[in-house]
Amino acid sequence: MPRAEPVTPGPHPVRCHVGAVLPHFADVTTPPADWLSDAVVYEIYPQSFADSDGDGIGDFPGALARLDHLAWLGVDTVWLNPCFVSPFRDAGYDVSDYDHVAPRYGTDADLVAFVDAARERGIRVLLDLVAGHTSSDHAWFRTSARDSSDDRYVWSERPGPGFVASPGPRAGFYLKNFYDSQPALNFGYARMDPAEPWRQAVDAPGPRANREALRRVMARWCDVGVAGFRVDMAFSLVKDDPGHVETTALWRKLHGWLGEAHPGAVLIPEGTEPVPVGTDRRAGFDADFWLVILAEHASLFDNGGAGTQSAHTPPAGGCYFDEAGHGSAQPFVDAWERHWAQWGSNRPVLLASSDHDFSRLACGTRTQQQLGAAFAFLLTWGTVPSIFAGDEIGVRYLPGLPDVEGSVWEPTYNRSGARTPVQWDTSANAGFSTAPADRLYLPVDPDPDRPDVAAQRADPDSVLHAVRRLITLRRATPALRARGTTEVLSTGYPLAYVRGGTHLVVVNPRREPGHLDLGARFAGGAGALEVHGVTLADGVIRADGFGYGVFALTGSRHGADRSTAPVGRAAVPDGHDEHE
Repeated sequence: MPRAEPVTPGPHPVRCHVGAVLPHFADVTTPPADWLSDAVVYEIYPQSFADSDGDGIGDFPGALARLDHLAWLGVDTVWLNPCFVSPFRDAGYDVSDYDHVAPRYGTDADLVAFVDAARERGIRVLLDLVAGHTSSDHAWFRTSARDSSDDRYVWSERPGPGFVASPGPRAGFYLKNFYDSQPALNFGYARMDPAEPWRQAVDAPGPRANREALRRVMARWCDVGVAGFRVDMAFSLVKDDPGHVETTALWRKLHGWLGEAHPGAVLIPEGTEPVPVGTDRRAGFDADFWLVILAEHASLFDNGGAGTQSAHTPPAGGCYFDEAGHGSAQPFVDAWERHWAQWGSNRPVLLASSDHDFSRLACGTRTQQQLGAAFAFLLTWGTVPSIFAGDEIGVRYLPGLPDVEGSVWEPTYNRSGARTPVQWDTSANAGFSTAPADRLYLPVDPDPDRPDVAAQRADPDSVLHAVRRLITLRRATPALRARGTTEVLSTGYPLAYVRGGTHLVVVNPRREPGHLDLGARFAGGAGALEVHGVTLADGVIRADGFGYGVFALTGSRHGADRSTAPVGRAAVPDGHDEHE
């Protein structure tokens, strides 16, 4: 699909920071595929989603059999974690053959059948693309470890930081990206250094071959119907690349090709695409992804229940979605304000409930009772929501599990706790697999009161039904989706914001109730659309502990440009109720 010309923003201002009205900057990004801004994404970790053959590991026939659950829930996009052939030293993020599905998940035809069946239900499928490295078992690397003239990987004649001794007859050392078993593909260096003669330019034969290989892999899977890729470590490709200038140039070229060859296909990075020095344009990816371990997401949800790692610690004052109520939504709002002021609705941001790499939404002290407020936020904010499989029923993060397929990154950071099987019903292994319990990929939550899909389907007051209603409301209400403006009225408890000028959202994730006087502007009343423990009367919000509410504002004044209107008395943005 030829890339569209930049679209001039509409006449309405952007409202985001407590009562403030922000001007639009000039549009400086290529509009994403239209469908992505309206998407509700569902992340499937294939190993622990659904097992059809009783070997204890999830597979594509099992996932296909559960597609009706996703259609019922209302999601329209599935993101599959890596499913290619791999020795699984890093849970599939160490690919040894990009052209075929790992046998434990089924056959290539099984993946195609899953994609086709998803499409029949109105669901697109995205694959995880590990672009910056392969497994040391990949045929490319085995060849390179034998042939000193092969430059598909980065080789040095002497040891150095990040270099690993050659496992083959080739002398020297190869550069790794993460684990030793993940040799970095050679996409070149942005800068040459006489002291490091192994560096190659980005247009050398090895880097060119790897760029072409990326194109071929993407084409191979788009040809069978996948809708695009979430790219792992997307900005690790070109080395010594200040500002990621050469790496983003590489992705811009690939993105332009993908749009023309496969209209509607998208690329989503792991993280935020840098803006290269000397340009005001992002064009390598269709969105950004605010990861669970990044500060924006952590300020909301990281309560420390999943441990810590050296590059990331929980917020010092506590996260916002915590029963104690000591956090603040302000750090997240500040980040969102900066993003929207620069990019507006032309640059979607994915925000996940959790993911396979860190925690779960139900983590530490966060209980089922608290999840409704969290989902009310995730499904009404201006980001694109991504739900990690199992979060929709409150599958718990389980501490103390074994190191499985490289899940332990650091002694205080074990990803296994977020990767346990989805709990479908009350049968053996929670309906995930018929295998003996000791053969499961990871143990099922042993709590006899663990949640499961079947029980929550039968309970209209369950977390699952609340999530479904919120998804239905989002899909039916353009103002609640990613293109709508966001006017923040309070970043304390409760959090309150207006979407698209027409809908008020109130979220109180702490145990104690909160109230907020919005003033005469909101005294005209509102229609309750999805409400749990929140009232709005005479411009005053009263929110029970863990309460949330979505309201349609009455009166035409709420749908108009209110750039000069007073916001009313907002809660102080330090995480406390204004009346405390």
